[in-house]
Order: sequence, then structure tokens, then C-alpha cells
Amino acid sequence: MPNTLLKIKKFASSIGPGIFILGYVIGTGSVTTMISSGANYGMSLSWALLLSCVFSFVMIVAISRLTIFSGETIMYNFRSRISSGFAIFMIIALMLTVISSVIGVTAVVAEALQEWTRPFTADGSGIDPVWFAASIILLLFLLFRTGKHGHFLQALAVMVALMSIAFLLTAVMVMMEPGEIIQGMVPVIPEKGKPHLIIAGMVGTTMASVVLVSRSVLVHEKGWKPEENRIAERDAAISMALTFVVSLSIIACAAATLLPHGLVIENAIDMVKTLEPLAGKFASTLFVIGIVCAGISSIFPNLILLPWLISDFSHSPRKMEKTLYRILFIAVAMFGLVVPLFGGKPVFIMIASQAVSPVIMPLLIIFLIILMNKKDVMGSAKNSLLMNIALIITLFFSLYMSYTALVGFINL
Repeated sequence: MPNTLLKIKKFASSIGPGIFILGYVIGTGSVTTMISSGANYGMSLSWALLLSCVFSFVMIVAISRLTIFSGETIMYNFRSRISSGFAIFMIIALMLTVISSVIGVTAVVAEALQEWTRPFTADGSGIDPVWFAASIILLLFLLFRTGKHGHFLQALAVMVALMSIAFLLTAVMVMMEPGEIIQGMVPVIPEKGKPHLIIAGMVGTTMASVVLVSRSVLVHEKGWKPEENRIAERDAAISMALTFVVSLSIIACAAATLLPHGLVIENAIDMVKTLEPLAGKFASTLFVIGIVCAGISSIFPNLILLPWLISDFSHSPRKMEKTLYRILFIAVAMFGLVVPLFGGKPVFIMIASQAVSPVIMPLLIIFLIILMNKKDVMGSAKNSLLMNIALIITLFFSLYMSYTALVGFINL
């Protein structure tokens, strides 16, 4: 029995970076975008989810190999092997996607909480979302400042997992037709509405550039050696398989509960109906708890990304207690007040923020290919023909998604 427990513990530790990515991806942005996809187009955009998971797996494996065999993170490799200018450009581009995500996530979470508190206020308007957004920012800064965020984020991850299980159970209850799911895997773009932005958002939230860069940091901290590369590949496969299953179940829930009634997702609370077949009247509470936990747990990694990137760029220890890093943390977090203070449609902004990510992905892939074909970087583990082909196909997919995102924004 002790040996069994030891094996389970060792296995759980080996998939830690993958579970981090799963929690990062299955957040407020993912839930919002997948529900909007199902509500507007049923299962017909499932192909975008499938392809984004497949190509995310390719990217995760490639970035893990680069980090393991070079012994350095991707950002430091960009700086030392490509140019400092390109590394700085990538940091700026990544931070633009982070800021847009912080704006969208905080807006959706604050609106969901406002809607949930309507019955508890005298005028029925709920608590002003500005207060919720400010409270979230303050909470995250206190956790960052004290360094006691580990257990808190683990607790949030458990709540997100419970919400994911609720979507899975609901998807089983509503029992989508297998033929409809299979048909949704055929790449087509519906003519009605504005599907381009939703497609780009689906890919952007799953195949997120910030998540992929974070993967390099996590693998570096894990300290995997070249002989442990197989463990990293297994970890990536488990992570992407779970991402696909959970995301597909969210689409299925929306397709079964919202699409038949022609319900359009305009407000965060509109998404509650996806869980009503399972949770009934408790659906609103379950959804709000889940979306708040998902939001906070995905905002925090976004806020510490800039300190991580600066540490990697300068090749210095990741000491988050530095005054500069605290200032940067607050500066990025303050963007969460944009929508509560100045207005906007949180659901739309959330989807649009996810659609920004595919635009910079092609550059990331191109220079990843260059680095992984350098013998002085990878040694004997430089790219095989198969890996180069996989990355080139991934590049064409990302270019198409960049085009799709631009079409989506132009159509606005």
C-alpha cells in the first residue's frame, strides 16, 4: 500500500505543469467563449477546439524540449540566441494579450457577482461591479505581497474542477447526438452572425501564447532532465486531452440548453442556464462560484507573468518580493477596473481579448523552429523531420487563425 501511494504521489507530481496549464486554460475566458460558441452555432465550431488542442500539444512538446535540452527558458533563448530586441518585442506583445485578458476576465467576474447580488439589494441593482473588481485586485495583491498564494490557488483550482465536473455531468444528461458532435469536427465557418471572432477566441483561449511561454518557466522550475523528456510529453498529452473533453462538454451544454431557445449571450448571468439541467435553482450559485474561482485563478498567473519574463530576460532569480515586481503587478492588475469604471459588454470584451492571442503566435512558432534546429542550442536533440513538419503545419494553422481574428475585428 505505501508503494502504491508513493507511485500515485509521484505520478501526480509529474503532471503538475500540465494541470497548471489546464487550470490556466479552463478559466473565465474559456468558459465564456465556449458557451458563446455553443449558444450561437451549436457543435459546428468544435473543429476549432479540436485543432487548437492538437496544435497546442505540438507547441507544448516543442517548448518543453527546447527548455529541457537547452537548459534555459524560451525567453532567455530568444534574448541570447536571436536578439534582445526580439525578446523585448515578444514581452511587450505578450503583455498586450495579458492586459486584454485581465480587462475581460475581471469584467465578467464583477458582472457575474453583481447579477448574483441583485436579490440582496433594496433597489435590485446589485452591488456595483467596481467594488468587486477593486476587491479582487486588492486580494490578489495581498496574496502576492505575502507570498501565501499557493494553497489559496489550489483551493480555487478545486472549485474550478467542480464546475468542470458539473459541465461534464450536464453534457451527459443532455446527451448530444454523436452525429452532431462528429459533424462539428468538419471545418466549416457558418455564414450567419460573426463567427470569426468566436473561432479566434476559441483558439486564443486554448492555444494561448502566454500559456505556452509560462510552460517554459514551469518546466525549467521542474528541473526535468533530457532523460525525463518522455514524462514532459505524457504530461502535455494528459493536459490537452482533459482540456478538449472539458471544453467540448461546455460547448455541448450551451448547444443543448441555449441554442434551441435562441438565447444570445450578452451578460455573464445568461450563461447560468447551461448548468440548470443538473443544478436547477442552484445553477446560478454554482456557476457564479465557479466563474469567480476560475477568474481569480487565471488572473493571478497573468499578473505574475511580467515579473517572470523580466527575470528570464535578465537571467536572474525569480524573486517576486522585489519592489519593481510589486509595482508591475499592481499596474497590470489596475486594468481590471477599465470596464467597471468606463462601461462595455463584458462577454464581448472577454471573447475579443481571447482573439488577440493568435495574432502573435506565428512569430513565436517561427523563432521556435529556428532555435530547435540549432545544434548549439539543442545538441543531438535538434528537431527531427517529423517535429519540423508538425511545427510548420502548426505555423500555417496559426497564420490562418491570425487572419480569422483580423476578419473578426474588421467585421465589428
